[in-house]
Amino acid sequence: MMANRINKVDFHCVANNTAHRTIEITRKQLIVRRGQPFLLTLEMLQSFSVGDTLLLTVETGPAPSERRGTRSQFGNPSPKYTSDVKAIWKYEIDRRAVLERGIVALSVTPPIDAPVGKYSLSAMTHGETTSLGTLVVLFNPWCSDDWVYLPEEGERQEYVMNEEGTVYTGTSHCIGSRPWIFGQFEEEMVDICLKILDANLKHIKDPAGDTSARCNPIYVSRVISAMVNSNDDQGVLVGRWDGKYSDGCSPTYWTSSVSILQRWFQNRCSPVKYGQCWVYAAVMCTVMRFFGIPCRVVTNFQSAHDSNNSLTIDECYDDYGVRSKETSESVWNFHVWVEGWMKRPDLMKGGMYDGWQVLDPTPQEKSEGVFCCGPAPVNAILRGDTDVKYDVPFVYAEVNADIVKWMIGTNGSKKKMYTDSMSVGQSISTKAVGSWKRVDITDSYKHKEGSAAERAIFKRAVRMNSKEGQGCDIEEAPQYVEMKIKEETKAINGQDVKLSLKLSSKDHTNKVLSVRVNAQAMRYNGNPAGNILNKVQHVTLLSRQDVAIPLLIPFADYSKHMVNCDSIKVSAVASDSDEYYQTETNITLEQPVISMKVLDPVHVNREMTLEVEFKNPLNERLRNCSLTVIGCGLFKSDYVKSDLREVEPNATLRVKITTTPYRAGLKTVVADFDCSSFRDIKSSCIVDVKP
Repeated sequence: MMANRINKVDFHCVANNTAHRTIEITRKQLIVRRGQPFLLTLEMLQSFSVGDTLLLTVETGPAPSERRGTRSQFGNPSPKYTSDVKAIWKYEIDRRAVLERGIVALSVTPPIDAPVGKYSLSAMTHGETTSLGTLVVLFNPWCSDDWVYLPEEGERQEYVMNEEGTVYTGTSHCIGSRPWIFGQFEEEMVDICLKILDANLKHIKDPAGDTSARCNPIYVSRVISAMVNSNDDQGVLVGRWDGKYSDGCSPTYWTSSVSILQRWFQNRCSPVKYGQCWVYAAVMCTVMRFFGIPCRVVTNFQSAHDSNNSLTIDECYDDYGVRSKETSESVWNFHVWVEGWMKRPDLMKGGMYDGWQVLDPTPQEKSEGVFCCGPAPVNAILRGDTDVKYDVPFVYAEVNADIVKWMIGTNGSKKKMYTDSMSVGQSISTKAVGSWKRVDITDSYKHKEGSAAERAIFKRAVRMNSKEGQGCDIEEAPQYVEMKIKEETKAINGQDVKLSLKLSSKDHTNKVLSVRVNAQAMRYNGNPAGNILNKVQHVTLLSRQDVAIPLLIPFADYSKHMVNCDSIKVSAVASDSDEYYQTETNITLEQPVISMKVLDPVHVNREMTLEVEFKNPLNERLRNCSLTVIGCGLFKSDYVKSDLREVEPNATLRVKITTTPYRAGLKTVVADFDCSSFRDIKSSCIVDVKP
């Protein structure tokens, strides 16, 4: 019998990608989700009957095999599968078929355990094999059998489909937000995200095993966490925290994952310079959402970096304020990671650890020999279950370590001042579902600070985590003087900072105190970058009385330090013979604003104009001014940048920018203004692009 040849194949890319919620990525390539059927039409040269031979074969990765789930042959005659075969695909003849005319419409279903990635598809009819083309398979948070299933549609829209968001930064009492373009559905993301998986070390060592393991979101998310930093591999971003960025871009420059990922891909996987925690997290969020793993960016304020697993951080002071550390332990003003949503059947606890998992691509400590972190179940962190994988003790310390404050004498002696068990892990924040509001999710990580439950869990976590009973409580002397630093007026960049230091006596004796006030420019990761102010004065504090000392930090003193720093740490140490009292606060300066507006109605494929405006608030000229504007569906290229003239004192800069939108809908434009005195000021506006 003559073979019934396949004359034509139709992947129905537009209809299938629409049904599989991948149409935003492309109309040209078939991209489907696991556990959900898609339509495939084969046009035969002759009529076709249900009993005719038609075997389809899908293959992904090197050395594809049924046992690994990276190859599946299915159809008629139905193959005999052995018990160790994984990821079996299937098809049914669709009602749209017209078999007597040789039009064979098939409803093809990728199994729920199919590895994600790019597949080749071929068909065999009576011994003749025809290559049909390729398709990409993603995780499916809409399918209840997929480990990434997320029941709420609003949450799926936010955590999988939303290409725009915000990242929270600043300090716990002055929370700021940076607009961010995730851009997971820009067309080149298919090649870029698949390349991220193929460039990972596990794939290089064992390509077939790595491809097979991509059926598991726990494995995939861990690979992405390792690949977003470049510490062990050809990962996406180089981290740098020292303020020296002249051979790359300052981490504060970025507003979009797309520009970073494109640079990495176009430069043959050469790591992009430079990133810090929020950039790492935002890029990871893009890749996770692309693959279909629900993901959100989370900021922890007063975040501890515990490098020795003790769940405590030692902070040392001398007469001149915070001392530079000999260790890598510190408390960051904020630290940003992501949470991915998935089941954790590997932990065998009946679903107790399912749901949000912390993943952190910022390279801090190694996990199983590689710089990555997680997935650590948020519920394990809440319960203090520090024996659960992956990296729960490290994340637990980030949100709940105790800070032990020490005074270092001129002779090197060390005296414990007090333990602060309340400061670490505050205002843990993420963007709300369906709005630009901030949501505080601290309660999902820990019980209320100072509550009996929080202290009991801390002690249990220390006990479970300690090797030889470290972390015992040391009895501390009561504090007879209370000190607090308060902002008298809002701290605005370009103006003097006005503060006051209040001392309150808590006992019945009069004291003559030597008070040293110190202000340091700080990087957000807890490292001092320069001294701004140091003053000492003597104060008499009467029994049960209060004294207020005014403090002034002139703009002229801090301006040169703050271009590359995130906050000013003001600390005060009072001493009364051999007793020490200490307080501190982090001051975040409010930046001037840039405004952006659209000048006319906006339509797809028609030129539009944006106007950006910035007023120089200083009595000095701004040099080296540049403006970068970016937005999904609005700017195809990496970014739009104008080399601008200098801006005179108190003058206003106006720049008009034109572009042609290529996708309809509500789109966010983000602008970044950079100059000699202000670093990377951001602004965003919503553009309604009509069809």
